[in-house]
Amino acid sequence: MLLIQSKKMRSIIKAIVPFVLIPSITIAGAVAFDEKKHIIIALASALSALLLFSAGFEKRSTGTRRMVIVAVMIALCFAGRFIPFLKPVAALTIITGLYLGGEAGFLVGSLSALLTNFYFGQGPWTAFQMLAWGLIGLFAGILSKPLLLRRALLLMYGAAAGLAYSFIMDIWTVLWYNEGFNVRLYIAALGTAVPYTVSYAVSNVLFLYLLAPPFGEKLNRIKIKYGV
Repeated sequence: MLLIQSKKMRSIIKAIVPFVLIPSITIAGAVAFDEKKHIIIALASALSALLLFSAGFEKRSTGTRRMVIVAVMIALCFAGRFIPFLKPVAALTIITGLYLGGEAGFLVGSLSALLTNFYFGQGPWTAFQMLAWGLIGLFAGILSKPLLLRRALLLMYGAAAGLAYSFIMDIWTVLWYNEGFNVRLYIAALGTAVPYTVSYAVSNVLFLYLLAPPFGEKLNRIKIKYGV
């Protein structure tokens, strides 16, 4: 398990990787790479997510234990994508961010997209899914204190995360259709995607309502017992 000793370096990685590096990789890949090279972009995003995860802990033992739990959450996300219509992937990613930190949430979201798409189909959209679900998990970790204090606020975040996912994915839609970004096409894409956006929001709210309490209780017990 990679351990980054410098606290300053960890802070820089936490700021640069999710908000500059991975978005830049994602956009550049969509614009400059053809569909046959999309896996390079996805793998580069995955490696960057692992680097971000490494910046989230100070002790190697802590990171190793956290990685085991993260692997379990990714496996649950993988299984969850086979559920028709409403899927728990974003909700599980949010729960991971809440209890294990935003870096773990980002890793679960991004790797869940990459790994499940080996079954559902890889493409240039994979990197955008990785970015969208990753950021949803990251911000869940950043906002964990208020979200854990008020369940209604958590459900509102779940609904907002559904909107954010759709907004990010429609950037890819425009780039794919237009070979460049166009505001009018983006607005049109958002309008066309309304039924899907609503389903994302409803799915997040439903699964957070059902899964957050039991998962939160178990993850809290693990944190207390093993110092994750």
